[in-house]
Amino acid sequence: MGAVIVVGVEDRMPPAVLVEAGRLARDLGAELVCGHVDRGQYAVSEDPDGTVHSRPIDPDLPGQPDAVFPEELTAHIREVLAASGCGDVAWSGRELAGDPAHALAHLADVLDARLIVVGTHEPGVRGGLREFFQGSVATHLAHRQHRPVLVVPVGDPHPGPGAGA
Repeated sequence: MGAVIVVGVEDRMPPAVLVEAGRLARDLGAELVCGHVDRGQYAVSEDPDGTVHSRPIDPDLPGQPDAVFPEELTAHIREVLAASGCGDVAWSGRELAGDPAHALAHLADVLDARLIVVGTHEPGVRGGLREFFQGSVATHLAHRQHRPVLVVPVGDPHPGPGAGA
């Protein structure tokens, strides 16, 4: 495997993170590995390519097969990369489990990624509450591992002069 860039992806995420990660992967000739983290699962084993086998944290849930990378997210990634001119970038998805910062950092270590790309929380009260209760993945990554982290803003709550005109 050549150069790899790990990007954290979420359901219904704004395209800005994927666009920047795709452009960077294209410019560096790197593969883009999209990590989707399920906080309601914990990892029980792992394959050499970083694929995680997991189980639900809630012991009352019936035994379920391993989570798979969401089909809707796969379609969204293809659409965003194609629309941004990065449709030819090699990419793959990995379903991860547990704490997002830990899971993404571990995936980057397993794949010896050049860097990790994540987005900021969406602006507004909802994003602020989410960050308060869950913490900032970007902050945790920047302080707890050795790889470069690119943090892509997903929205500007205070656009400058001429914005939106």
